[in-house]
Amino acid sequence: MGKTNIQDLQLGAWQRASQFSLYVSWSSVNSLVILIDEYDVPLTGCLNNKDLFESVRAVMANFYAILKSNDRVLRFAFITGITKFNKASIFFGLNNLYDLSLDVNYGSLLGYTPYEVEKYFSEFLSRAAKKLCRNKDELFTELINRYDGFCFERSASIRFFSPWSLLQFLSSPENGLIDYWFESGGRPSVLIEYLKSHSLRNPEEYGREKTISLSELSGASDIETLSDIGLLTQTRYLTIKSVRFGNTVYLDYPNVEVRTAMAQHYTSCLLNGRTAGEVGAGSIAVVLREDSAESVFHILNRLFLSIDFQGFPVRDEASVRAYVQVYIASAGLNPKIEHHNAHGRSDLEVGVGDRHWVFEFKVVRKGESKEEKLRAWVEQMTSKHYGEQQSGPELKKVVLVYSIEERQFVKLHELVPQP
Repeated sequence: MGKTNIQDLQLGAWQRASQFSLYVSWSSVNSLVILIDEYDVPLTGCLNNKDLFESVRAVMANFYAILKSNDRVLRFAFITGITKFNKASIFFGLNNLYDLSLDVNYGSLLGYTPYEVEKYFSEFLSRAAKKLCRNKDELFTELINRYDGFCFERSASIRFFSPWSLLQFLSSPENGLIDYWFESGGRPSVLIEYLKSHSLRNPEEYGREKTISLSELSGASDIETLSDIGLLTQTRYLTIKSVRFGNTVYLDYPNVEVRTAMAQHYTSCLLNGRTAGEVGAGSIAVVLREDSAESVFHILNRLFLSIDFQGFPVRDEASVRAYVQVYIASAGLNPKIEHHNAHGRSDLEVGVGDRHWVFEFKVVRKGESKEEKLRAWVEQMTSKHYGEQQSGPELKKVVLVYSIEERQFVKLHELVPQP
């Protein structure tokens, strides 16, 4: 937006603010209720235009100053938003606001707790279980795993369901437990605008523990200080899991639905905006459920060979493992990295259907022997008994060797389970 358009915006806004001020001044005492939803949208829509951002902020500050100067007529004001911008710049005049964001007393304000779902939606749960030919209690447990888990209060004790996803499921249970959240609220304007000029942490961060200070999470941000971790928490991709040592907030994805959406975002970043299906790496879930280890080998290569050569991110075993984890998670599965048993820890394990897969990823560089690398790690997987603590599912144990030089997997070995 050019300078002239910004000036036009300011002039129109000042005129409307003056009209509003005149209306408020004529109102009687305690007669006005103000409800403002998504107050931050005018600001988040111009994160990448600093001049426009400052102009919009000035207009908003004037608006809230008018409210403050006429607070005798206000009976009640309620303001919602995603991103908390600097109070001194916007609400400098309206200094009697109370921030509910992390208040324990309002921890369940924006969703349904499991107790509330069982109490008020029992008949809907019974109907859904009947339509899906499922046990009611087992279905409820699945709903908790997929749609519950949001927490935005400082004690980290109150968790609730996404109202949109839960109500959509209960209204049409015959569709199954599908992902509703991403299409309805998983792409807020602030996140989309932020991504135009910033990149969220790379896919290797997907499965790592994330922390933020309580003061940073509860404090206000500005256009220069908006952090990716804070933003992902505010937009509900991350949620509070625990608060330790008084001021350290541990964050993670709230549930399967959001974890899948985040993995899809990271996969899209790897593939320059394309989906795995668009590059020929279709549903890894189907392959893991129905096909052979060799099929897994080929579908992973289609994914890795589709990553752009410029700034190629695959450097070591950790990045290979991280990108496979993100790809599998984007299909709605829950891969576990560095899964421990009594003898050591495997690289990646994932259950799907009646199978439990255990993967070891090894990297070979120029001049190293692929065969020797493969043989050494086959022996390790055997001696460490990875995955053997599982009972019931068919166990599939696979070693994959990735060549840094060739930028693809070059060796595969599936261990035959001992009788």
